[in-house]
Amino acid sequence: MELLSVTEAGEYWDARHRREGELRSGGDVSFDEPTNEMFYVRRLALLLDLIGEHGDPVAPLFVLDAGCGKGWFSRALVRFGHQVDGIDASPAAVALCRAAGGGPRYHESPLSGWRSPWLYDVVVCIDVLFHVLDDGEWEASLRNLASLVRLGGRLIVSDHGEPGDRIHGNYQVTRGPDRYAALLAPMGLRADGWHPYRFRGSLVGFHAFTRIG
Repeated sequence: MELLSVTEAGEYWDARHRREGELRSGGDVSFDEPTNEMFYVRRLALLLDLIGEHGDPVAPLFVLDAGCGKGWFSRALVRFGHQVDGIDASPAAVALCRAAGGGPRYHESPLSGWRSPWLYDVVVCIDVLFHVLDDGEWEASLRNLASLVRLGGRLIVSDHGEPGDRIHGNYQVTRGPDRYAALLAPMGLRADGWHPYRFRGSLVGFHAFTRIG
């Protein structure tokens, strides 16, 4: 099956965000909304384990939610005392985020194009990079996100834990930890392991990295 083009992928996600409910639009369309809510909570709990127990409103962590969709994770992280920028390439998703409010600052931007006047304590990219189908754009996106992490900060991205690439349908390409390590190690990011979701047989989990140089 031929993969979607960049234009087709953008149109697909914009339409999906308009069509589906809050959770299914950026979650798993094979799940109903209640199951997706469990899936979101499971990923959030794992994410908080990796970010750490920090929730000081006087000294908040600066967090980038890259590919924020309708902003569920962005709003949750704000509730825990973090200052959050949410970015997404879908105009529909960003418009819905802004309408919902909740504290994050939302911006329309592709992963590879976001520029910030400051570095982030944590950059998260949850179930998004494997929807970046073009290898050149995937690499540019990952490099850009890594460049936004401060010294000692963390980059947390979702993908599968097995070596090599796999194509799933026409809008998903999962890439293994070898691809991530080869690109990020020269940029001064140490791999801190893969942390599987362990939800309903999902083969995906979080790759965690810390900037050490």
